[in-house]
Amino acid sequence: MRTEIIFTLLFVICYLLFVTGCGGRKKSADHIRVVLDWTPNTNHTGLYVAREKGWFAEEGLTVEITQPPEEGALIMVGSGNAEFGIDYQEGIGMAIAKERDALPVTAVAAIVSHNSSGIISLAKHNIKTPRDLMGKRFESWETPLVIALIKEIVENDGGKFEDVIMVPNYSTDPITAMQTDMDAIWVYYSWEGIAAAVYGLDFNYIYLGNLAPYFDFYSPIFVSNTDWLKKNPETAKKFMRALGKGYAFAIENEAEAGEILLKCAPELDRELVMRSQEYLASRYKQDAPRWGEIDQERWGAFFRWMYERGLLEKDIGADGFTNEFLPE
Repeated sequence: MRTEIIFTLLFVICYLLFVTGCGGRKKSADHIRVVLDWTPNTNHTGLYVAREKGWFAEEGLTVEITQPPEEGALIMVGSGNAEFGIDYQEGIGMAIAKERDALPVTAVAAIVSHNSSGIISLAKHNIKTPRDLMGKRFESWETPLVIALIKEIVENDGGKFEDVIMVPNYSTDPITAMQTDMDAIWVYYSWEGIAAAVYGLDFNYIYLGNLAPYFDFYSPIFVSNTDWLKKNPETAKKFMRALGKGYAFAIENEAEAGEILLKCAPELDRELVMRSQEYLASRYKQDAPRWGEIDQERWGAFFRWMYERGLLEKDIGADGFTNEFLPE
């Protein structure tokens, strides 16, 4: 009888511990969905580091990382099907400027402090400045933004935009496209530029951010659902705190961070990851006061340029971002 009583008491205690989460000390984790902008790469390293190191778990969060659907991460976040995503300043500007069907999205962190996207070409094509694109085949997304930007940089360099051959079929493999009949492509140096070097290509590169202050826009960025942020500010701060640790680690420990990315995405080329990680380590934060911080003047300058070129339905000024969820 005494044995049965003891067993019953032990069962009750264990059951109470189970239903209260170990005496109430442990709460069920908040589930956070993050949608990438593309396949895993070194722009995402801090995210994978934070998850691998358990820093999200320490904040009581479980983080699910997925690749984007065809319509992109911004649609997923704006529609409430993901809490965070990765996109670009130009994309979020167009989303929040729409008078109808606007997406409730807000930028919460800059992944890289300055714009390193630009125009890559094989050295044999002798494209060293924008005007050299005249008579050349430029492969692009053929969006209004790309057309307006290429037109401006070519004409500001004394060239004629109508002489640039705009090819509207952007390849998913720029390095291969460079070695076909394409003369120049808009890419991100931290990945495709490094890849060109890894593969031993002799190439030229024009940094867009160096051509005009308003072209030093933020790309890529972390975005979140605006309505979700208002309802869950503390959860957002927890996520950003852990994420900030992940990128701080990638800045200080590029080799180990690269290994973590390779562990999470073993299909990636090791040399490309390691060399890209080395390149980005000094550029994630660069001259910003802290990783992720967005400068209001630089953010607004790009949107003013977009509005003046008819790329935005209204002048949104410096709207669309916040630094309030970044860790101190």
